[in-house]
Amino acid sequence: MSAGEIACTYATLILHDDGIAVTAEKIATLVKAANVSVESYWPSLFAKLAEKRKLDDLIMNVGSGGGGGAVAVAAPAAGAGATAAAAAPAVEEKKEEPKEESDDDMGFSLFD
Repeated sequence: MSAGEIACTYATLILHDDGIAVTAEKIATLVKAANVSVESYWPSLFAKLAEKRKLDDLIMNVGSGGGGGAVAVAAPAAGAGATAAAAAPAVEEKKEEPKEESDDDMGFSLFD
């Protein structure tokens, strides 16, 4: 991301947090007050984004990545329904993770 994009992002978040309508002019004013030079199209792009999408949703989903493709599960045929119901679900075996060695085991301590 360029400095202009980041500045417009912060300006949009500031306006949203203060409950002020997000417009290109207000974004440009905040960016100018921060002494950051941005290309003229960035504030309008961010304002259009704020109009079309709820910023709360964007903020809350910032950590969620794009999901993988949906897994299609075929429904069993009518004759196979009885055998599918009789099959037991697979049980996962828990593997024991090796214990981490402590510093005492290695001969190191804080006060050596």
